[in-house]
Parts: sequence; C-alpha cells; structure tokens
Amino acid sequence: MDIKVVATNPKAYHDYSIEDKYEAGIVLTGSEIKSVRAGRVNLRDGFVLIKDGEAWLMNTHIAPYKQAGRQGHDPRRPRKLLLHRYQINRLMGRVQEKGYTIVPLRMYLKGKWAKVEIALAKGKKLYDKRRAIAEREAERKIRRALREMY
Repeated sequence: MDIKVVATNPKAYHDYSIEDKYEAGIVLTGSEIKSVRAGRVNLRDGFVLIKDGEAWLMNTHIAPYKQAGRQGHDPRRPRKLLLHRYQINRLMGRVQEKGYTIVPLRMYLKGKWAKVEIALAKGKKLYDKRRAIAEREAERKIRRALREMY
C-alpha cells in the first residue's frame, strides 16, 4: 500500500523522547480531507487528549479548503482518533504517569485513508536537548572532516 506523507512534526523529536508509536485513523469532514490531500496541515502544536475513553487530536491546524465556500471547517477543531480499545487503555495508563504525553509525529495518506502516527513521549529536560545538539554537531564535524580527507 502506498504511503504519502502529508505533514511531519520535527519539533516532537526535539522536545520529547519517543517511546511507543501508534497508527491511528482520523475522523475528518469532506473539506478537511481535501485540505489534507493538498498537504495543508500543521502538526507543530498538536497533542492528543484522552477524554471519556476516546482519543482526540487537539490544536492541529488543517487549513480551510477554498472551494468549500460556507460549508468549510474550523481549522483547529478537535478531531477524533480511531484506535483500538486496548491501545487507548494502554495510552491512558501511561499518560497518568508524570511527564508523559501523546504527540502526533506525522500525518499521511495510506491508500485512500488519512492516518496519524502518534507517539507516547516523555518531555526532555533542557540538558538533554543540549546534549542532543552537541552530538549532532560532533557528528556533522566528523562527516565534514571525512569528506575533506577524500
């Protein structure tokens, strides 16, 4: 099955250490799926909230579809995620622990369906972020030195 990545969330990898990943379906209206197919999605500030035994994608921006006219949609409305009951229960149990949250990593089209890859994540401390930046810089210097040698 072909996968077309529509949006990614690189900020999630910088701010959180990712532990588990899940694929979730997403309930969209007609104008929303048209915007998703056009790639007009921003996951940067998004997060997942579990309320009344259901998972909801919050604060994710899907731009209004211009041709929809008056029947458009609210760009930041909560959108229901489709997960199995055992997955929701597992996520709910882990989120209640200190420091855990659920963040969207990427949105993609799998065949004709829109999917969201969500992850159970733990917030990084400032010193962890600094260490990651230092490691990335060191690796970049090594690659540059190797390239100059050959």
